Amino acid sequence: MAIAFKKVKGGVCSPIGFSGGAASCGIKDPGNPRLDLALIYSKYPCVSAGTFTSNRVKAAPVKVTQAHLRTRELRAIVANSGNANACTGVPGIEDARTMAKAVAATLDLRQREVGVCSTGVIGLPLPMDRMKTGLAGLADHLSARGGSEVARAIMTSDTTVKEIAISATVGGRKVRIGACAKGAGMICPSMATMLCFVTTDANISKACLQKTLLEAVEGSFNRICIDGDMSTNDTVLLLANGLAGNGILNAKDMKIFQAALNHVCLELAKMIVHDGEGISRVVTVRVTGAKSFTEANAAARAVGNSALVKTSWSGGDPNWGRIIDALGYSPARVVEEKVDIAYSASGSRKKVYSLRQGRPTSTAFGSLCKAVEPGEFDLHINLNLGEAAAMLHAADLTEEYVDFNKGDIGDPASLGG
Repeated sequence: MAIAFKKVKGGVCSPIGFSGGAASCGIKDPGNPRLDLALIYSKYPCVSAGTFTSNRVKAAPVKVTQAHLRTRELRAIVANSGNANACTGVPGIEDARTMAKAVAATLDLRQREVGVCSTGVIGLPLPMDRMKTGLAGLADHLSARGGSEVARAIMTSDTTVKEIAISATVGGRKVRIGACAKGAGMICPSMATMLCFVTTDANISKACLQKTLLEAVEGSFNRICIDGDMSTNDTVLLLANGLAGNGILNAKDMKIFQAALNHVCLELAKMIVHDGEGISRVVTVRVTGAKSFTEANAAARAVGNSALVKTSWSGGDPNWGRIIDALGYSPARVVEEKVDIAYSASGSRKKVYSLRQGRPTSTAFGSLCKAVEPGEFDLHINLNLGEAAAMLHAADLTEEYVDFNKGDIGDPASLGG
């Protein structure tokens, strides 16, 4: 069934009834103010869903928002950049709660109707003295045209705003889905280091909303890798206020909504990879012929996370030896004599093989180098053991990434997560 989507303007504020805004509190650098505090709000009650980092070390806002979702439906999200409020102990939990409480008071909401997110340096307390005024006046910045401000305010090492909005016909009514995200480093599947906020005016049950979000995240944010590191703060939140006026969704309607949500999340996920810290190439790793999806996924992740593979991509080196080495230490079943490795232009079916049945092909080295020269290409790995497949959008590893992340001990502000 072909699903028709239409791009619309407004980002996370495009669905009916949602507004957003942002303010500057000098959270990271008081002398260089920038938008660093954001708010998303629905004028009407919502159902809500979320997914969070699987890191066992979870930031204070993750713990607080998870608790809120267990007992209430969210109607607002407050987020700050420049400070992760992670590894900050009990005071960090209190600061996250204070953020929710301050916003709730200005919007006449219960504290647990507010989700809280933070992103930035790990291990430092939030500068609540500087944030107090911003939190108190944040609601004054709300606007139905505030989506781009929200997207800018949550950026850290991002170089581009990441937002999208589409409309689709669901249940006979036009339904909108809008979203924004941030992420450029500390990106590894389950989930990538990132924040993502999604809104929709679809009328949908909480159970269905959570189910569709899990599927969308699995096919998008759990399918990207920049540097192999997982964050303490990863959060995706989805709010639905039902103002589109569609009726109960039947199976066909659910497929349409799921496809639309999948599209939104995947587009944002790809934006994150393309904006990776210091990257020069984006590589889509496509593993086929595995015994199971679990094994195909494990194989793709082993290759996409390998520092040796990623640095060879950076140098334009079609190093199949490093690739098959990574396959061999992955949890996937691999028979060396059956493995095929090939390259293609992004999305193309025309493949250039470097390995067939575990043996090097006669393809000239120069031809292989040309295949991996573009800033974006596909890597095809066929294990030839089964029918399962998996995909991973990965990035190379460059000198620029190291320079950006090594920090400067003479400048403490450059250090941390």
